[in-house]
Amino acid sequence: MTPVPLDDPAALTRYIESRFHARHRRDLPGLVALAIEVEAEHFGDHNVPRGLTEVLGEMADDMEEHMRTEEQILFPMIRRAVRPGAGHPIPEMRADHQDHTREITYIRALTNDFKPPKGADQAWTALYAGLRQFIAELREHIRLEDDVLFPQFDAQH
Repeated sequence: MTPVPLDDPAALTRYIESRFHARHRRDLPGLVALAIEVEAEHFGDHNVPRGLTEVLGEMADDMEEHMRTEEQILFPMIRRAVRPGAGHPIPEMRADHQDHTREITYIRALTNDFKPPKGADQAWTALYAGLRQFIAELREHIRLEDDVLFPQFDAQH
């Protein structure tokens, strides 16, 4: 496994793009598709995570916009060692992370903390396993940005 370049902001931005952005883009569409399948197949089952498809779809759209802002605006600024100023997007990125954290809490509640009900079929089980992995990766992504990368560029730094 590649070591995380914690002390090199430019390298850390490239790591985040290749490690997290690529995986989120790869994994989210499949999770949305599984959520659609589970909600349709088990419609009427009191255990079905009603609304999961909607929250995942909105999250996918929001995350794509967020990642695009990082890749096209913020990360190039960081790679050029641009300090905060007017239009610096770090506060916006932190706010997005807070929104993602609230969405994670909601997803965990909808899915009974990723525990499929007794007798769940393969799609349901795969959905919850995939969500558990996605959420773990998203939390690490957020942690690296909020706790390691962004503080190096905060106004008081």
